[in-house]
Amino acid sequence: MPHLVATALTGAALALLPAVPPAPSGGLPGGLPWPVGAAAAGTADPAAAPPAPPAAVTASFLRLTLTHPGQSGVAPRTVTLLCEPAGGTHPEAGRACEELGRSQGVIGRNPRADTACLMIYAPVIAEASGHWHGRPVRFRTEYGNDCAMTAATGAVFRF
Repeated sequence: MPHLVATALTGAALALLPAVPPAPSGGLPGGLPWPVGAAAAGTADPAAAPPAPPAAVTASFLRLTLTHPGQSGVAPRTVTLLCEPAGGTHPEAGRACEELGRSQGVIGRNPRADTACLMIYAPVIAEASGHWHGRPVRFRTEYGNDCAMTAATGAVFRF
């Protein structure tokens, strides 16, 4: 019962607040509204223009994870890959970004045909999520072993 009283009191307090005018049209990237500030509340100079939206983010960010489901006691490994400029926790960030740039951010588009792998079954699941030049990236594929994965994905999952 006390939670009902608190809800009623909160609702009554909110009803007493002045109405906030709608945000300027356009909003921020991603469909977010402009932040409500002094200009929206009517306390600032009416001639002041709303702040300019932030510049579009062009950098690319990927979270990469490797899981070996057949190996008990081996924890998944996860790194981050930042491109433009290359960085993150990926040990070969520069090379991975270069390869992704050639494939326009599509993982596994340029597989290496000159790689010979042993036919030893040791499954590995490669996963990637994030953004490449503002485009969402979701990737999840299971390979027969690490060699087959590296042959298909290059330096992207070489960690």
